[in-house]
Amino acid sequence: MQMSEPLSQKNSLFTAMNRFIGAVNNMDQTVMVPSLLRDVPLDQEKEEPKLTNDPGSYLRDAEDDMYSYYSQLKSIRNNIEWGVMRAEEQRRKKDTPAPETVRTEPESDMDLEQLLQFHLKGLHGVLSKLTSQANNLTNRYKQEIGIAGWGQ
Repeated sequence: MQMSEPLSQKNSLFTAMNRFIGAVNNMDQTVMVPSLLRDVPLDQEKEEPKLTNDPGSYLRDAEDDMYSYYSQLKSIRNNIEWGVMRAEEQRRKKDTPAPETVRTEPESDMDLEQLLQFHLKGLHGVLSKLTSQANNLTNRYKQEIGIAGWGQ
Protein backbone atom coordinates (compact mmCIF):
# COMPACT_ATOMS: atom_id res chain seq x y z
CA MET A 1 0.00 0.00 0.00
CA GLN A 2 1.69 3.20 -1.21
CA MET A 3 0.88 6.49 0.43
CA SER A 4 1.60 9.70 -1.44
CA GLU A 5 4.23 11.80 0.25
CA PRO A 6 4.65 15.54 -0.12
CA LEU A 7 7.75 16.33 -2.16
CA SER A 8 9.40 18.08 0.79
CA GLN A 9 9.11 14.96 2.97
CA LYS A 10 10.05 12.39 0.34
CA ASN A 11 13.71 12.34 1.32
CA SER A 12 13.31 12.87 5.05
CA LEU A 13 14.94 10.45 7.43
CA PHE A 14 11.63 9.89 9.20
CA THR A 15 9.99 8.89 5.91
CA ALA A 16 12.89 6.55 5.06
CA MET A 17 12.61 4.90 8.47
CA ASN A 18 8.84 4.51 8.07
CA ARG A 19 9.29 2.97 4.61
CA PHE A 20 11.87 0.52 5.98
CA ILE A 21 9.74 -0.42 9.00
CA GLY A 22 6.71 -0.85 6.73
CA ALA A 23 8.66 -3.07 4.34
CA VAL A 24 9.93 -5.24 7.20
CA ASN A 25 6.45 -5.44 8.73
CA ASN A 26 5.08 -6.52 5.32
CA MET A 27 7.91 -9.07 5.04
CA ASP A 28 7.16 -10.35 8.55
CA GLN A 29 3.43 -10.71 7.78
CA THR A 30 4.10 -12.42 4.44
CA VAL A 31 6.72 -14.87 5.67
CA MET A 32 4.52 -17.24 7.64
CA VAL A 33 7.14 -19.99 7.91
CA PRO A 34 10.58 -18.36 8.24
CA SER A 35 12.34 -21.73 8.39
CA LEU A 36 11.50 -22.18 4.69
CA LEU A 37 14.06 -19.44 4.04
CA ARG A 38 16.94 -21.55 5.35
CA ASP A 39 19.46 -22.56 2.70
CA VAL A 40 17.73 -20.38 0.08
CA PRO A 41 20.39 -18.08 -1.40
CA LEU A 42 19.80 -14.32 -1.34
CA ASP A 43 20.52 -13.90 -5.03
CA GLN A 44 19.01 -16.18 -7.60
CA GLU A 45 22.35 -16.19 -9.45
CA LYS A 46 23.99 -17.79 -6.40
CA GLU A 47 21.80 -20.88 -6.67
CA GLU A 48 24.40 -22.70 -8.78
CA PRO A 49 27.41 -23.43 -6.59
CA LYS A 50 30.46 -21.47 -7.68
CA LEU A 51 33.86 -23.06 -7.46
CA THR A 52 36.26 -20.68 -5.77
CA ASN A 53 39.72 -21.17 -4.40
CA ASP A 54 39.00 -18.77 -1.54
CA PRO A 55 39.38 -20.73 1.70
CA GLY A 56 36.34 -20.38 3.91
CA SER A 57 34.09 -19.17 1.10
CA TYR A 58 31.67 -22.01 1.78
CA LEU A 59 31.18 -20.60 5.29
CA ARG A 60 30.28 -17.16 3.95
CA ASP A 61 27.98 -18.74 1.37
CA ALA A 62 26.22 -20.69 4.13
CA GLU A 63 25.61 -17.41 6.01
CA ASP A 64 24.16 -15.72 2.92
CA ASP A 65 20.79 -17.41 3.01
CA MET A 66 17.46 -15.61 3.10
CA TYR A 67 16.77 -16.72 6.69
CA SER A 68 19.83 -15.00 8.12
CA TYR A 69 18.97 -11.84 6.19
CA TYR A 70 15.35 -12.07 7.37
CA SER A 71 16.56 -12.23 10.97
CA GLN A 72 18.97 -9.36 10.42
CA LEU A 73 16.29 -7.11 8.90
CA LYS A 74 13.96 -7.80 11.84
CA SER A 75 16.74 -7.03 14.30
CA ILE A 76 17.49 -3.71 12.58
CA ARG A 77 13.79 -2.84 12.63
CA ASN A 78 13.67 -3.55 16.37
CA ASN A 79 16.73 -1.36 16.95
CA ILE A 80 15.08 1.51 15.06
CA GLU A 81 11.74 1.12 16.83
CA TRP A 82 13.03 0.51 20.36
CA GLY A 83 16.43 2.20 20.25
CA VAL A 84 19.97 1.04 20.66
CA MET A 85 19.82 1.27 24.44
CA ARG A 86 17.20 -1.47 24.57
CA ALA A 87 19.36 -3.68 22.35
CA GLU A 88 22.27 -3.16 24.72
CA GLU A 89 20.03 -4.10 27.66
CA GLN A 90 19.05 -7.32 25.86
CA ARG A 91 22.73 -8.13 25.30
CA ARG A 92 23.48 -7.60 29.00
CA LYS A 93 20.65 -9.94 29.95
CA LYS A 94 22.24 -12.63 27.82
CA ASP A 95 25.55 -12.06 29.70
CA THR A 96 27.24 -11.02 26.50
CA PRO A 97 29.96 -8.45 27.08
CA ALA A 98 28.85 -5.01 25.90
CA PRO A 99 30.91 -3.44 23.13
CA GLU A 100 33.33 -0.72 24.14
CA THR A 101 31.85 2.74 24.21
CA VAL A 102 32.68 4.66 21.07
CA ARG A 103 33.69 8.25 21.56
CA THR A 104 30.78 10.35 20.31
CA GLU A 105 32.26 13.81 20.81
CA PRO A 106 32.88 15.54 17.49
CA GLU A 107 36.27 16.93 16.58
CA SER A 108 36.60 20.56 17.63
CA ASP A 109 37.22 21.82 14.07
CA MET A 110 34.30 19.95 12.49
CA ASP A 111 31.07 21.77 11.89
CA LEU A 112 28.27 19.92 13.68
CA GLU A 113 25.76 20.64 10.91
CA GLN A 114 28.09 19.18 8.28
CA LEU A 115 28.72 16.16 10.47
CA LEU A 116 24.97 15.67 10.93
CA GLN A 117 24.34 16.02 7.18
CA PHE A 118 27.04 13.44 6.46
CA HIS A 119 25.52 10.90 8.83
CA LEU A 120 21.94 11.61 7.72
CA LYS A 121 22.89 11.02 4.07
CA GLY A 122 24.59 7.76 5.00
CA LEU A 123 21.70 6.59 7.17
CA HIS A 124 19.17 7.52 4.50
CA GLY A 125 21.13 5.55 1.90
CA VAL A 126 21.42 2.50 4.14
CA LEU A 127 17.71 2.60 5.02
CA SER A 128 16.81 2.81 1.33
CA LYS A 129 18.96 -0.24 0.54
CA LEU A 130 17.55 -2.19 3.49
CA THR A 131 13.99 -1.33 2.43
CA SER A 132 14.74 -2.61 -1.05
CA GLN A 133 16.22 -5.81 0.38
CA ALA A 134 13.18 -6.39 2.62
CA ASN A 135 10.89 -5.97 -0.39
CA ASN A 136 13.08 -8.31 -2.47
CA LEU A 137 13.07 -10.93 0.29
CA THR A 138 9.28 -10.74 0.51
CA ASN A 139 8.95 -11.20 -3.26
CA ARG A 140 11.46 -14.07 -3.30
CA TYR A 141 9.56 -15.81 -0.49
CA LYS A 142 6.34 -15.49 -2.50
CA GLN A 143 8.11 -17.01 -5.51
CA GLU A 144 9.53 -19.86 -3.45
CA ILE A 145 6.14 -20.88 -2.06
CA GLY A 146 4.29 -20.22 -5.32
CA ILE A 147 2.20 -17.14 -4.57
CA ALA A 148 4.30 -14.65 -6.58
CA GLY A 149 1.36 -12.71 -8.09
CA TRP A 150 -0.74 -12.36 -4.94
CA GLY A 151 -1.30 -9.05 -3.20
CA GLN A 152 0.15 -6.86 -5.93
